[in-house]
Amino acid sequence: MSIIEKLKWRYATKKFDTSKSLSQEQLNTLKEAFNLTALSYGLQTLKLVVVEDKNKREQLVDHSYGQRQVADSSHLLVICIQNEINEEDVDNHFDIIKNIRQTPDEILDPFRDGLKSTIQNMTPNTKNNWATRQAYIVLGNLMTVCAVEQIDSCPMEGFVSEKVDKVLELDKYGLTSVLLFPVGYRADDDMFASLKKVRKPLSETIIEL
Repeated sequence: MSIIEKLKWRYATKKFDTSKSLSQEQLNTLKEAFNLTALSYGLQTLKLVVVEDKNKREQLVDHSYGQRQVADSSHLLVICIQNEINEEDVDNHFDIIKNIRQTPDEILDPFRDGLKSTIQNMTPNTKNNWATRQAYIVLGNLMTVCAVEQIDSCPMEGFVSEKVDKVLELDKYGLTSVLLFPVGYRADDDMFASLKKVRKPLSETIIEL
């Protein structure tokens, strides 16, 4: 299948096959894809929580408006943002650059200081909105990787973040859930799997100048 055919194969899976699970290799691919996603300034202020525990996931069904995908999928991926983004995150980022690339401080320091200034000038609400937008970049990347690997998935905004955070005890990690992303294999009787994809023609969505 070409990449376009795989994107056409993908759909928001409504019913997962509970008897099938992703392999560790497939999970590792998704973890690596998360970590390799291009993010603003290269600053990684997101975390991916991989939930396999069936009991926890059953608790999340009520907090996801009854959507069974969170419990019936192979794994539930929870894309989270940090509650606090500060200078320490900037220093950690540039320390990693220095360690991997052996870049001297005299080159890094102006960029380090500039990013610290940018972060300092953000209000808490601006930081939250900025980090949340990064989470959607991650989601798009993971959706494409899943399509390429023929892993079924369902991006979900419909859940009560505060309740999900409580069940998963995300406060211990200083995180807030932003998006849910169940992954696994579609059930044979998921009626949505056979429906034709509905999209506007390219002539209505693409502008060429």
